[in-house]
Amino acid sequence: MKRDLTALFEPRGVAIIGASAVPGKPGHEVIRNILANGYPGKLYPVNPKGGTILGIGVLTSIAALPADCDLAVIILPAAATPGALADCAERGIRNFVLSSGGFAEVDEAGAAIQEELVRIIAAKGLQVLGPNTSGHTSTPQAFTSTFFPQGKIRPGRVSYIAQTGNFGTHTLRAIMTGEHFGVARVVGLGNKIDIDETEALEYLGADPETAAVLIYVEGFKRPRRFLEVAAEVTRRKPVVLLISGATEAGRQAAAAHTAAMASPDRIVDGMLRQAGVVRISEYSHLVLAGKALSMLPLPRGRGVSFLAPSGAMLAVLSDFCVRLGLAIPPLDPGTVARLQAISPAYIRMRNPVDIWPAATATGVEYAYREGMEIVLKDSAADAVVAVMMLTPETGVPDSRFIVELAAKYPEKPILVTFSGDKKCMDEYKEALEPQGIPTFPEIEQPFEALAILARCREAMNRPQSDS
Repeated sequence: MKRDLTALFEPRGVAIIGASAVPGKPGHEVIRNILANGYPGKLYPVNPKGGTILGIGVLTSIAALPADCDLAVIILPAAATPGALADCAERGIRNFVLSSGGFAEVDEAGAAIQEELVRIIAAKGLQVLGPNTSGHTSTPQAFTSTFFPQGKIRPGRVSYIAQTGNFGTHTLRAIMTGEHFGVARVVGLGNKIDIDETEALEYLGADPETAAVLIYVEGFKRPRRFLEVAAEVTRRKPVVLLISGATEAGRQAAAAHTAAMASPDRIVDGMLRQAGVVRISEYSHLVLAGKALSMLPLPRGRGVSFLAPSGAMLAVLSDFCVRLGLAIPPLDPGTVARLQAISPAYIRMRNPVDIWPAATATGVEYAYREGMEIVLKDSAADAVVAVMMLTPETGVPDSRFIVELAAKYPEKPILVTFSGDKKCMDEYKEALEPQGIPTFPEIEQPFEALAILARCREAMNRPQSDS
C-alpha cells in the first residue's frame, strides 16, 4: 500500500532530538541549516540541559513536545536511538530522520540495535528515513534535515535519491557553490530500514516540483516493486540512476558502507532498461546530468551539430560522439551553403563545423552567432554544442547572443564548452548559466550530457510493451 510521505517533506513542526549548543556538532549544525533556509514551521530543539540554541528555546524532554510536531530528527548515539524513537512515537510523531551511524553497517552489536528499530517502526506504524543518513532536503518548504554545513540550498527542478551520505553533504555543497542549478528534494536513504528508494521514487514521481529524478543506490531493497514504480514514473519524467557493485570490489565496498547487498550487474542492467531508467556509470555524471536536466529540453533525437575552433577537436569529438551513441548527421545542402558563405573559400564546410576560419575572417562573435543559428535551423541537428575558444587577445564575444538563440530555438538544447583563458571561461560560465545555458569545463562533457538526455527522451517515448 502506498504511504503518504507528505509530512516528511512538508513538516509543520520539527523536533531535533539531540540538539546541541556546541558549534560543529551535528545537533547544532542541523539547526543552523534549518534557520539558514528560512523554514517557516515550528522548530523544537530537545536537550536535557535546556537553555537556548541559536536563539531558540530548548525543551528538556521529548515528553514536552507539543502536538503540532509531525517530524523528528534524531541525532543521538546508536544505542540511545531506539528509546528516543519509541518516546517520540508516544507523543504522536510518525515521521523520522535517524541521522546517526553505528548500526548494521558497523558490526553485530549495531545490527542488533538496528533490528530493535525495525521492531519499533512496525509496532508503531512509523515512517523512517535512515539510520546512518545525512538527512533530506525539501526546498519548496525551505527545509533540510542535513547536519553538514550547507547554508541556503538553492531551489531547482531536479531531485536526488542517494544511498550515500556524501551526496547530501559535500556533493550538494559543491553544486551550491560551484554550479548554478538547484534541487527540489534530496533524499538520503542511509541503511533504508523503512523508507527505501522505491517509496522515494514513487513520491518524487508524483511531485509537481520535481521534473527529473537522479538516483544513487548500492542495491535494491525491493527490486520487483522498484521496476513497477520506475516503469510508470519514466513515462512522465526522466529517471537517471547510478548503482555501485558492478565489480567484486564495488560489491565489497557497498557492503562495508551501508550493509547493502548488490545484485549481479547484468540483471540490474536488464531491469533498468525494461523500466525506462537511464543508467550512468560515473559519480560525476550525477552532477553533469542534474545540470543538463535542470537547464535543457530533451533533444528530439541523437543528431548533434557542433562548432569547434580546431580540426583536431572536430576529429576527436566526432569519434567520441560515435562511442556515446550520438549521431553527426550530414546537413542539408542549403545549410552547408550558408555556412560556406560566412567562411573563407579555402575551408570546406560540413558537420561538424570548423568555425575558426570564419572567426578569423569575420570576427569571433559574428562567426559563432551566424554558424550556430545556421545549424540550429537544420532539421538534422537535434542539439548544438559550441566549443568556444576564449582569450582576451583573440576575442571574447558577448554571451548574450547564445541566450537569444536558446530563446529563439527552445526545442533544441544548446550546450557550451571552452578552450583558452581560464579567467575568460569562468566569466562565460558566470554569464551564461544563470540564464539557463549550461556550460562545461571539459570539451567531452556536453556530449556526455547530451547522450544522457537523448536516452531519457527515448526511455520516455519507449513502446508500451517495453514495460
